[in-house]
Amino acid sequence: MEVRARCRHRADSEVAAMIIFQDVCKYYQIGGEEVRALDHANMRIKKGEFVSIIGPSGSGKSTLMNIIGCLDVADCGEYYLDGQEIEKYSERELGRIRNRKIGFIFQNFNLIQKMTAEENVELPLIYQGIHASERKKRVMEALEKVELSSRMHHKPTELSGGQQQRVAIARALVTSPSLFLADEPTGNLDSRTGDDIMSLFHELHEQGNTIVLITHDNKVAKQAVRRIHILDGHVKEVE
Repeated sequence: MEVRARCRHRADSEVAAMIIFQDVCKYYQIGGEEVRALDHANMRIKKGEFVSIIGPSGSGKSTLMNIIGCLDVADCGEYYLDGQEIEKYSERELGRIRNRKIGFIFQNFNLIQKMTAEENVELPLIYQGIHASERKKRVMEALEKVELSSRMHHKPTELSGGQQQRVAIARALVTSPSLFLADEPTGNLDSRTGDDIMSLFHELHEQGNTIVLITHDNKVAKQAVRRIHILDGHVKEVE
């Protein structure tokens, strides 16, 4: 009876977790020396959490983000995303997971300059093979959520930095991902615009979304409900 209870508790815990790292390692060879970007990292992030991962340059943040986002795979250990053991998938399958489960938001916005805001937001839906009429509806809903529908026909060069980041967030929103993964989303913005973008993340969190925010800025990190610190490839909770 006690064994069944323990097993049931573990199963419930697994279901509640969006991200699980178990002794995850990532090594690089630089100048003939081995660099441990991640050194037996353990981490658990539940569905619906707003978590920041904070650390200085060279701490392993980028490596951690790339593995969470299925842009890279670990050299050892296990990584589960939404119950799926990521190491078992091919590169093509990982691409499908990225497109359907993860909404990326980058410091440099990563918008296609020749496309309008509407076309940039629509792009992930085209990759998913969504019908044109459904795409149009979802794009408009996403742009309305970030209060940018009035600028939908403008290209990135015609938008401010804050507006470009809103387009990037709408592009992440449009596929209804399981996870929002934001890499230094306020890094190229002034403090007031950065505060506006953080308010948008709080709104997304209040709607039940899972958000992981990578940053070197302690002020930004503190706005998350939970903070995880990374230094020299080691991961630990911030008290």
